[in-house]
Amino acid sequence: MFLRALLAFLVLPGIVAFIVPPVLALIDPWRTGVFLPGALVMFLGVVLLLWCVRDFYVSGKGTLAPWDPPTKLVVVGLYRHMRNPMYVGVITLVIGWSAVFTSPVLAFYALILAIAFHIRVVTNEEPWLESQFGSEWRQYRAEVDRWLPRLTPWSGGS
Repeated sequence: MFLRALLAFLVLPGIVAFIVPPVLALIDPWRTGVFLPGALVMFLGVVLLLWCVRDFYVSGKGTLAPWDPPTKLVVVGLYRHMRNPMYVGVITLVIGWSAVFTSPVLAFYALILAIAFHIRVVTNEEPWLESQFGSEWRQYRAEVDRWLPRLTPWSGGS
């Protein structure tokens, strides 16, 4: 299972958040230089992303890939604060890339990713979660926001 999780990580966020951004930065004609403090934002994005991947693997008994999803609803770690912290981690990482390279093209890429992630969550993931986890999902959905973090971690009860 570890190899499946690693492959899913390399294929999905690996391409979207680690390969595409520097390529886009290289071809961005509006890039103005390098802003090193953006690396802190990138670091935060990487931490969020890796924490979520770990929770999918350990708690969910699956991967982040649609072809090998968790078999248990993941409601631990950052998922106690918001329903989609992995996507937030990817967007944070791409915003960090944009800041490091002072790239408007990467900022626009981050916006496009955010819109695409929202559409995917609403049209694919949430209906699938409803069908797989039923009342457990409905309770979680009712108490934990899709994108905005709770200040206090969700404990599984009302």
